[in-house]
Amino acid sequence: MGKVEGGMKCVKYLLFVFNFIFWLMGSFILAVGLWLRFDPETVSLLNGDKAPDTFFIGVYILIGAGGLVMLVGFFGCCGAVRESQCLLGSVSTNFFACLVIIFGAEVAAGVFGFINKDKIIEDVQNFYTTTYNQNSNSTLIVSYQKILNCCGTTASPCPDAQLDTKNCEIGIKDFFNSKLHIIGYMGIGIAGVMIIGMIFSMVLCCAIRNSRELI
Repeated sequence: MGKVEGGMKCVKYLLFVFNFIFWLMGSFILAVGLWLRFDPETVSLLNGDKAPDTFFIGVYILIGAGGLVMLVGFFGCCGAVRESQCLLGSVSTNFFACLVIIFGAEVAAGVFGFINKDKIIEDVQNFYTTTYNQNSNSTLIVSYQKILNCCGTTASPCPDAQLDTKNCEIGIKDFFNSKLHIIGYMGIGIAGVMIIGMIFSMVLCCAIRNSRELI
């Protein structure tokens, strides 16, 4: 009986540590997602009435997944402390199902970031070109030129630009490439961790169930 109780304590501490790491990971994902969504530079570039919002779809997926990871980690920690089978999902598969949903969301964010990268950049470039052709001195165009340190387009370069000044189509590509790579790599990377997490959670939950049966 003493060995069983000792095993239960070990499983309990492992579950708590595992879910606390999950909570920290969810906080990090959520923080990055919120940064990408409310980054002043990104918001300024996509602030026009007809500005494309495709970029923010991947960001919203990342934010949702991060929030869900935080919730799962929080309830998992509570379940470990209280030894609640309901919260841990040892009887039902609710806990495991949450991890599967998070895994799917992270894969979706990663795939979205990589597959739609060229389309998102092209949409922003077209938006800039259209706005530039309508009024090259508008507030939005000035924001693009200031944030991206660029001027003009490939078809209509700035006549008074310095030799080392790139056109804004190249600046847009470089800027959003870096942002979309963050979404893609984070989505795929966290999804890989989730696979380990799903296996580990089921093993620990089964251990708790078997220990309770022995007691």
